[in-house]
Amino acid sequence: MRSPRLWLVGCGNMGGAMLRQWVASGAVAPDAIDIVNRTDREFPTGVRQARDLPDGDLPDMVMLAMKPQQIDEIAALHGDRLAGVPVLISILAGVEEAALAKRFRAGAIVRAMPNLPVGIGKGVVGLYSESADTAARDQVAALMAPLGLVEWIGDDARFNVLTALAGSGPAFLYRFIDALAAAGSTLGLPDEQAERLAVATVQGSALLAAAADVSPAILADRVASPGGSTREGLNVLDREDVLKTLLVETIRASVRRNTEMAAAAR
Repeated sequence: MRSPRLWLVGCGNMGGAMLRQWVASGAVAPDAIDIVNRTDREFPTGVRQARDLPDGDLPDMVMLAMKPQQIDEIAALHGDRLAGVPVLISILAGVEEAALAKRFRAGAIVRAMPNLPVGIGKGVVGLYSESADTAARDQVAALMAPLGLVEWIGDDARFNVLTALAGSGPAFLYRFIDALAAAGSTLGLPDEQAERLAVATVQGSALLAAAADVSPAILADRVASPGGSTREGLNVLDREDVLKTLLVETIRASVRRNTEMAAAAR
């Protein structure tokens, strides 16, 4: 099967993680990728990078992977050159499809929200589009498949929640791992050992949850014997739904910021 031709406008940490996994998985050939960025970065051998978009025919897909605040600058610099591209993918947090359509003329526009584990093929990619037909959706989904779990979202409001849950979720989870390790070290474990134990515990537990045929809530109850030490710890987390309340407020804060960024980009 022919490798899709792909242009990336900007390629920072997230774009670079996606790019490396595409190349490593064989989903996209390195010589089918062109990147326009401000300075050269280290990419897989064969990937081309320059200060401007290449001449010649448009590619199959273009992905916008710069900072959301640069959208007007990029539209002024490259909007005319990108006019008519079959599929425009945007990973710009908070920038709605309508705002993209005001600035770029494309056959279809698809919003994508990846998270950092896409770099090892274990990420999440949320997708949303009002303009993409079945063929375009299938093309984008196939491109994203090597990155991890791919989920289509039905509307913009839900896409903002997905952005907060999955896109920002790794940062929240890293905070939890750090806090779990800190709790162990506060109660006497050496710092480095506590961190190793916390990371390994979360890694194994996540793999088990992914393979299980029951919910994480049921798994938690299976670990906790009545009257045992685990149950005593869960009682603290479950008291007045303190953990759920904290996470709802965490996700709500991220959704609120996405909404603010969307308004700024309109």
